[in-house]
Amino acid sequence: MTQETPAKPDIVPAADCTQMSEVRAAIDSLDTLIVSLLGERMRYIEAAARIKPDRGAVRDEVRKAAVIAHAVKVANDRGFPPKLAYQLYDMLVEGSIAHEFEVYDTTREG
Repeated sequence: MTQETPAKPDIVPAADCTQMSEVRAAIDSLDTLIVSLLGERMRYIEAAARIKPDRGAVRDEVRKAAVIAHAVKVANDRGFPPKLAYQLYDMLVEGSIAHEFEVYDTTREG
């Protein structure tokens, strides 16, 4: 089941927050947006599983390295800790590969 990605939430800018309730509300809203975008990203992983010609094409270490390098560059450009971006994207890509194998296998059974 796919859902539309929600619009960027109407939140108090971090520099303008004066109460923890504002900080927490903003973080909750942003987390909803982040998870929605991750769900949308996963639909493309599922499309890749459908499109790839054979199971051996699912794991692509060159592509994995490129995705992580891109995330680290964007993080660096946007003021996000690059080391954390590396760790998050390494885990995200590995999880995505595992999901892609699962989708690949279940859609080609029988």
